[in-house]
Amino acid sequence: MRRIYFLVPDVPTTKKIVDELLLAHIEWKHIHVLAKRGTPLEDLPEASFWQKSDVIPAMERAVPLGGATGVLAGLAALALEPHLVVAGGAVLLAASLAGAGVGVWLGGMVGLSKGSSRLAAFEDALERGEVLVLADVPRDRVEEIERRVKQHLPSAQIEGTEPRIPAFP
Repeated sequence: MRRIYFLVPDVPTTKKIVDELLLAHIEWKHIHVLAKRGTPLEDLPEASFWQKSDVIPAMERAVPLGGATGVLAGLAALALEPHLVVAGGAVLLAASLAGAGVGVWLGGMVGLSKGSSRLAAFEDALERGEVLVLADVPRDRVEEIERRVKQHLPSAQIEGTEPRIPAFP
């Protein structure tokens, strides 16, 4: 999946974009709308905190760091307790998994406290009253969806795509 960003001038145009995405068989759950606080989005699919925060990228960055820390802790345990050498592989595996788990948890906590770094580029446009539409589309349909939206709504500004979208939010 790839996330396409459309900057749209107003809510009525946003409704047309969402309708066009639905006609293109993009599921409702893969469409997210973000606007200035207080803007009535009516029946549009509002972006959740998963789209508004840096939770997922922070968790992704924390996994290797936590795993490496766990491996180092496992090596230290093996060096300090010689009788653990027999179960050395299991100790290292358990320590690295535990470290990665703690890293994901801590990374998620940090990510919850920060707004999305990707959405920061759109703050000025949102403050002017424009609306941002995020659509998660299959990789092989990105150009088709962009072309279809531009064909029917030339006023929509396509602001690019993200290379990949996490599977669960």
